[in-house]
Amino acid sequence: MKKWIPNLITLLNLLMGCVAALYAFNQDLLTAGFFVGLGIFFDFFDGLAARLLKVSSDLGTQLDSLADMVTSGLVPGIAMYVMIYNSVGLDAYDDQFRTITEVDKQWLWHHLLPFFGFIITLGSCYRLAKFNIDTRQTDSFIGLPTPANATLIISIGVLFQQGMLGDLESIVGNVYFLIGLCILSCYLLNAELPLFALKFKSFGWKGNEVRWIFLLSCLLMLIFLKLIAIPLIIVLYVLMSVG
Repeated sequence: MKKWIPNLITLLNLLMGCVAALYAFNQDLLTAGFFVGLGIFFDFFDGLAARLLKVSSDLGTQLDSLADMVTSGLVPGIAMYVMIYNSVGLDAYDDQFRTITEVDKQWLWHHLLPFFGFIITLGSCYRLAKFNIDTRQTDSFIGLPTPANATLIISIGVLFQQGMLGDLESIVGNVYFLIGLCILSCYLLNAELPLFALKFKSFGWKGNEVRWIFLLSCLLMLIFLKLIAIPLIIVLYVLMSVG
């Protein structure tokens, strides 16, 4: 019976991703981000449970990637679709029939461009498939993990929707910035960048210096910067890994 416990936790990750997708489609990125956070929480503890119970299996590995594909692959793609959709001002156009003019071409372009956000979903899918067959990623990561990438994308969307970016809002709300963020996201997901994993074989300082410094930095940033700290934590994670 205990062998099912990690798989049930993984399925909770998938369930959270499904709920998050519904909220993201309705442009409620704050609630979507909350459920993605819950999904990532379950994603962390399913592997921990499997190791503690000594019931790791190939089935669990596949379930984990399939759940991540929704929570950390599909949902950030939807979030980016929403951000691009709003950045190009689709509300300025109505759906009445027109003849083919320059205005119509612009209207059509504005309807198609938001789908570029799903390149994040495609990049996440490729990474997850590659991760399953890459034997180098047992104790560390090569490329940005999909949960970290999802956190980066959705947190930026939440901060923008909540009006918490101040002078940066004009930059983050720019369609060219968002397209560039999509491309950067796909690159980080699949680049040959060695990134440390938060897997402690022991809780001592020796051998875990980078992990403890990172976790302490995260705590301080969350205390003083609150939600704004979330995307900065992902940036710090990348910098500390490659630095």
